Amino acid sequence: MLYYSYPKPENQHQRGNEMPIIYDEKKRVFKLDTPNTTYAFHVTNSNHLLHLYYGASIPETDITHMLRIPNDEPFVPSTHDGMGPHSFDCAAIEFPTSGVADFREPCMQLMDKYGMSACECYYDSYAIYKGKKKLEGLPATYANTDDEVTSLEVYCKDPHNGLEITLQYSVFEKLDVITRSVKVKNGGADPIELRRLLSACVELDSKDYDMITLYGTWARERHVQRNPLHFGKQLVDSCRGATSHAHNNFIAIVDHKATEDYGDCYGFALCYSGSFVAGCEVNQYEKTRVFSGINPYDFSWHLDLGEEFQAPEVIMVFSASGIGTMSRTFHDVMRNNLTRGKWKDIRRPILINNWEATYFNFDTDKLLDIARESAKAGIEMLVMDDGWFGHRNDDKSSLGDWFVNEDKIKGGLKHLVDEVNKLGLKFGIWFEPEMISPDSELYKAHPDWCIHIPGRPRTPCRSQLVIDFSRKDVRDYIYGQMYKILSSANIEYVKWDMNRQLCEVGNEVLPPERQREIWHRYVLGVYEIQERLLTDFPDLLLENCAGGGSRFDAGMLYYSPQIWCSDDTDPYERIYIQWGLSKFFPAKTMSSHVTNWNRNTSVKFRTDACSSCKLGFDIDLKSLSAEEYQFVKQAVSNYDLMKPVIFDGDLYRLVSPYEGNHCAINYVSKDHQRAVLFDLHPRYMEPLTTVRLQGLDPDRTYTVRETNLMPGKKSELTCDGKQYSGDYLMKVGLSVFTPRTGNSHVLILE
Repeated sequence: MLYYSYPKPENQHQRGNEMPIIYDEKKRVFKLDTPNTTYAFHVTNSNHLLHLYYGASIPETDITHMLRIPNDEPFVPSTHDGMGPHSFDCAAIEFPTSGVADFREPCMQLMDKYGMSACECYYDSYAIYKGKKKLEGLPATYANTDDEVTSLEVYCKDPHNGLEITLQYSVFEKLDVITRSVKVKNGGADPIELRRLLSACVELDSKDYDMITLYGTWARERHVQRNPLHFGKQLVDSCRGATSHAHNNFIAIVDHKATEDYGDCYGFALCYSGSFVAGCEVNQYEKTRVFSGINPYDFSWHLDLGEEFQAPEVIMVFSASGIGTMSRTFHDVMRNNLTRGKWKDIRRPILINNWEATYFNFDTDKLLDIARESAKAGIEMLVMDDGWFGHRNDDKSSLGDWFVNEDKIKGGLKHLVDEVNKLGLKFGIWFEPEMISPDSELYKAHPDWCIHIPGRPRTPCRSQLVIDFSRKDVRDYIYGQMYKILSSANIEYVKWDMNRQLCEVGNEVLPPERQREIWHRYVLGVYEIQERLLTDFPDLLLENCAGGGSRFDAGMLYYSPQIWCSDDTDPYERIYIQWGLSKFFPAKTMSSHVTNWNRNTSVKFRTDACSSCKLGFDIDLKSLSAEEYQFVKQAVSNYDLMKPVIFDGDLYRLVSPYEGNHCAINYVSKDHQRAVLFDLHPRYMEPLTTVRLQGLDPDRTYTVRETNLMPGKKSELTCDGKQYSGDYLMKVGLSVFTPRTGNSHVLILE
């Protein structure tokens, strides 16, 4: 039996709680501190790792008494390798593994050459260092400077099979954020099949929590669900190869009585865009295990000698002051330490997409006509959507044939882009790189390039199959086609779409022992191509979309700073979708367009709903009346003034559409000098209420001004033009009642 030992690194740490990460060698306790939270775990005498605490800041490291392990539990192994008189079945294990007397959800499971699945995680050594390493091939948070983050690597091993396990932690020193991941390496003598590797597990010392998740379906994504924890397992997951419309890979575990501004809240965000699992298990001792990572369903990874596997990262946030504080912390880390590139901080253009104005029925003249009308309204970019390539006149052909259809785009793509630029607009283009149509030149030449199981029927969806991004030759070909298009003209934006999910997962390239790797290799392939795009075209603004919100996750934000929320652009429905997304995602990441969905609502209401995040348009401007067109023009100008507060300020959710008859949110600039209030009334005859703002400077006087008014209209609100102290606005509030269906108000306070 091979016993592998890590080289002992020189431990780089200082004594005292001034360091974000310390190791108390006497108590054998690792302690990780953010400004307001503490995370701690313990190395036992048998070199197992037991979780101690995650919550509000504490100064002590002498906290091993917090283990509180029951004694004399019946019918389970009473000792395990020197851990003492207790079983793994009730221990708070930092990184649980399978087959060794812990009967709860494990983080790791494998299969060795003998067909055995038991594995263990013994502590060996550690390293603490400033900064944060990249995760190879995966999106993850990053440090802008090394002084911003301190990281810990805990080196562990399984002496029975030679597996080397590195537990990875990073502490953001100015945010209440801790990230976790894990990397495993086969340091043994034989190949190993990795069957399960979750990224993180946290043990909570109670069952008295609710679980918040975001559920839905196509065109009804990200609705909020909150249920109390119960004995046993409850989870959300996807086995579709993408995050999915049905569930999001973010969960929050909160006190039963937690509100926006009260109570303990734990948030977990997985930086991954493929099949996932996230959930909880409450055991018989009323302890709760929270876990998150790649879905083990139909997954395995073959590790030959010396090979490594890196799991994706989980972003963890704890708030002792409610769900709102948790959300704002997620917003900060995603804005500042997850999104990247040119468009991370600079002003983003307001765009118009031609899809709902033309669908597939467009040509150069129609697009230029849209561009002219848009330029007059102050819109800054035209995006050419689906239908510009191959012989595509409907959704039944040509995916994979990424060359311009010059019967539509007369004069070629460069001519069109140049003419749009002459009108003062930027130009963007739609791709669906991950798909292939059976009716395409590419499929006729390479029918094996789609994901498929040889001999089984290939199930089309939307008349398309999934191209096999697990294959390098396929990725290189598709990227080459995209590169030619993007190099041929001044294209400054790409909308990357994905309109179906994976089934019949297999190919004719990988050997049998690696076929189950395709799920993850596919996601890595998507990341690789998006990384190549941003490397070769560093000025490109990339927006991800997946049949709407099927892949709205932290992993995608690493590559695209904004994501399409949903294909449902009904403003009533968007209120619920955007409210749910705001639990974790900042407004500047949420792309929302004014369309003609639900014409029973006014253009003002539709625009106000979209202006509360990343405003855009997907509408035939010529269908608007003169008054409506003037309103859009003014709203675009107003949005430009509000955008810094909406994009980079703090969000406060004030009135929930799930609980009342309307929705209200406000944003406050980081210096508390300016605020924007959105008040949306989708229902008729709402009871008279006032809205209390949050986050203001109580000692500052704010002037309230209603904006986004229809041309020639004056505000109906008695507060318009008045001055109030921040203290008054937060304790008494503003009356924004108007008794009409589909009414809305946008107020600026400065």
